[in-house]
Amino acid sequence: MNKIQIVGVGDDGVEGLTNHARALIEAADVLVGPANLLPKVAIGPSERMESGSDLQRLSEILEGLASRNVVLLAGGDPLFYGTARFLCDSLGKDRFEVVPHVSSMQLAFARVKESWDDAYLTNLATQPLDRVVERIRTADRVGLFTTEEITPSALAAALLDRRIDYFNVYVCENLGSPDERVTQGDLSSLQGQTFGPLNVMVLVRREGVADRPQQMEGKRLFGNPDDQFLQSKPKRGLLTPMEVRCIALAVMDLGPTSIVWDVGAGSGSLAIEASQIVSGGQVYAIEMDAEDFGLMTDNAQRYGCDTLIPVHGQAPEALAALPDPDVIFVGGTGRAVADLVDQIFDRLRPAGRFVVNVASPENLVGVQAAFQRRNVEPSVRMVNVARGNYQLDRLRFEAVNPSFLISGTKS
Repeated sequence: MNKIQIVGVGDDGVEGLTNHARALIEAADVLVGPANLLPKVAIGPSERMESGSDLQRLSEILEGLASRNVVLLAGGDPLFYGTARFLCDSLGKDRFEVVPHVSSMQLAFARVKESWDDAYLTNLATQPLDRVVERIRTADRVGLFTTEEITPSALAAALLDRRIDYFNVYVCENLGSPDERVTQGDLSSLQGQTFGPLNVMVLVRREGVADRPQQMEGKRLFGNPDDQFLQSKPKRGLLTPMEVRCIALAVMDLGPTSIVWDVGAGSGSLAIEASQIVSGGQVYAIEMDAEDFGLMTDNAQRYGCDTLIPVHGQAPEALAALPDPDVIFVGGTGRAVADLVDQIFDRLRPAGRFVVNVASPENLVGVQAAFQRRNVEPSVRMVNVARGNYQLDRLRFEAVNPSFLISGTKS
């Protein structure tokens, strides 16, 4: 059984091939490759087959040619987001020899004179857009293969929509060919522009810029000071205090794709910070008070919470149409909080976390009993915080109302 030679080809076609690559192609019985590459390689056998985009079908074609001397053409480096990775995994590495060309990603970084050794590199054809956008948020340099559906303009719009506006951007088209072009600008300048399908997009963070846009400076991912949130003045002080919020979010053990309910969200401090952690999930913030609901939507807009969904209504009725959550947080001072835990506990997904914040020992006992009825051993924390306050030349401490956090995991 002959080994299949996978030869990388650039946009400059035959002219960019090494002598070794040329010799392999000229000695082949059959040349297999994508429709855009075959015409660029005028040397070699007359028998040619288009590989198409179906990699499983390509595997079957190559299996049928096992007794012949086959060269498979691939763009750039076949092992860098290329067909060789799939074929080696599906048919075995011993079936192939790989002769790489300079990859278009490598050429793109060379053209913009940026190092790519620590860059975030990805292909939008194989990765969800939302996941890529969140990875870009904290990267210094990014290299992307775009697609016909997610063009450079579409990606720029998605980044700006999430307030990621701190990158210089380069779109490198037809690299290595006579009609090579590099377009430079910022993300907003790309909107509305069109580019050729053979392009690589490079993003470079502006020097000294943090991972948040200017309008978010002073706002933290979590643990924001209480006075950063709009609150209704007659009920001021009822939002979950910053220190309690931090502990609660840690106990909630949120993941990037968690589905979260914040029942009794008030003006939304905890739901907003949960939303900033849950970048690929959803946070449903349920509040029945019309004034607090309005403040929550205003606060969410100020923080740019794309994954927060305000729900105006009373639990448990308002929860009926919501998806089952991975995490439930209930903040309550009323007597009905233990009953509410009983009523909604079954909606929690298996291995989901339930966290309750109450202010009175009576509610603590009631919630403990509700957990135990579900054969869940509750974990209880009393949070008692005092904040320093300078009065003239003396430091005094002002106590925050103590509260209890009760948490449990559904078996």
